[in-house]
Amino acid sequence: MRLIFMWILAVVIYFPFMQQGIVMAQDSLGSIERLTPEFDGLVAANSKIEILASGFTWTEGPVWMDDHLLFSDIPRNSIFKWDPQTGISLFMTPSGYTGVTYYGLEPGSNGLLRDKQGRLMMCEHGDRRISVLTNQGGKKTIVDSYDGKRLNSPNDAALKSNGDVYFTDPPYGLPERFTDPRRELDYCGVYRVAADGKVTLLTKTIERPNGIAFSPDEKTLYVAQSNPDQANWTAFPVLANGTLGEGRELYNVTERVTKEPGLPDGMTVDANGILWCSGPGGIYVFNPQGQLLGRLVTGERTSNCTLAPDGYLYITADTYLCRVKTSAKPALH
Repeated sequence: MRLIFMWILAVVIYFPFMQQGIVMAQDSLGSIERLTPEFDGLVAANSKIEILASGFTWTEGPVWMDDHLLFSDIPRNSIFKWDPQTGISLFMTPSGYTGVTYYGLEPGSNGLLRDKQGRLMMCEHGDRRISVLTNQGGKKTIVDSYDGKRLNSPNDAALKSNGDVYFTDPPYGLPERFTDPRRELDYCGVYRVAADGKVTLLTKTIERPNGIAFSPDEKTLYVAQSNPDQANWTAFPVLANGTLGEGRELYNVTERVTKEPGLPDGMTVDANGILWCSGPGGIYVFNPQGQLLGRLVTGERTSNCTLAPDGYLYITADTYLCRVKTSAKPALH
């Protein structure tokens, strides 16, 4: 029975674009919750959560690349492309695990971002690294270890204007997660890998760090905590040497965890410093002081989001790829 199960799972994961049920759609999802007048200036009254495509396994890590969107389907070990003209296509497989044996339920890439040269960077679960897709088509490892030990499974990353990459490293990509015997670090860290390759542990005070993003002026680093017993977002001051000061809790949604699906996960910060954060039930929109302005309520386990230059907020929510028209613009780092 186990062999049959593993064969079926392999088909689902490693042959992601065959009979996968991915469809284009024009339907809307969920609702929009308006809590402040400021939110009305961000999301117009006629905006809706538009479904662009569905039928994925678990979507994550959206990033806008000039004229198209890329996003991860972690269980399928694949990256998909959404083009406004042509729709959905397979961009890369495998995306995060290049081994030859079964490697759990979430082996693929997670968070995606662009480096200063416009190349695609990937947080890879199975290969336990952050890599970059070079202009020649091959991958180059940016970081895969700290202090001589392999990373857990890099989850999400944020690029600073000087080229430093800040990233989170929970064990969600390991087959047995926190108790996996392959684990070499006994904590979940937030790290910086400098442009010269030096890796620094910035903090291990967050038990389950997940999404990560800078404020527009890069003086604050925001980190999501996906611990159901302490589901929150923390704001850390970024010191002159690039390390972090003592964090302050920005917002806590622990009481919502049992009422709505999902946990604090990926996020993006717009050019005016407004945070768009995935959490229980959808996207939470905060100002830098931690006031909740409104929510984009998907009703689904919502993993991440990113802004495109035209103001669309692209959202990955469980099996869906969605978008919402906003007046926000992406921050430039």
